[in-house]
Amino acid sequence: MPDQPVVTRFAPSPTGYLHIGGARTALFNWLYARGRGGKFLLRIEDTDRARSTPEATQAILDGMAWLGLDHDGDVISQFDRADRHAEVAQAMLASGHAYKCFATQDEIAAFREQARAEKRSTLFQSPWRDADPADHPDAPFVIRLKAPRDGETVIRDQVQGDVTIRNSELDDMICLRSDGTPTYMLAVVVDDHDMGVTHVIRGDDHLNNAARQMLV
Repeated sequence: MPDQPVVTRFAPSPTGYLHIGGARTALFNWLYARGRGGKFLLRIEDTDRARSTPEATQAILDGMAWLGLDHDGDVISQFDRADRHAEVAQAMLASGHAYKCFATQDEIAAFREQARAEKRSTLFQSPWRDADPADHPDAPFVIRLKAPRDGETVIRDQVQGDVTIRNSELDDMICLRSDGTPTYMLAVVVDDHDMGVTHVIRGDDHLNNAARQMLV
């Protein structure tokens, strides 16, 4: 969609000060948006409540101001959007694109230990993926994405070109934890969608995450 206005974002986690790598990512996003008459948004990904601090958030804001990287609109708190993230997870569940998984940590660890012993993939294959809801126990559960097992996911990367990842290499990632809180992997997709982000500019260490997030 060449006529669509460019919208980029910088989305740091307030678990420490703004470092050089984060500043570099922010600069690239700012330059890309400003050079094309688009918008540059700032989102604080503060879902890790144990490590996120107001002091770190303020340090990020101060660092952005010192660098002269102005943003459009209000600063968005990812944590404040938790209800929206949970709403999407429930919608995915209702549409059959996600499922309730009752597997315990011990069961997951046992699965992976056996997989290593048998020299096969340790990606967890939940026995609850296709279970009849009538068989669901009265127990804590997470909501997992029901990712395709066959085929490929293609990432259209403007730097590296098309990056193809086999779906068999992707797991049924957790979208909603057993306490009802969303995971980063779900929240980032919902936020980018709702904020109208058109271009995600970040390190290539996120390529595998990008493939999983595209499935959402």
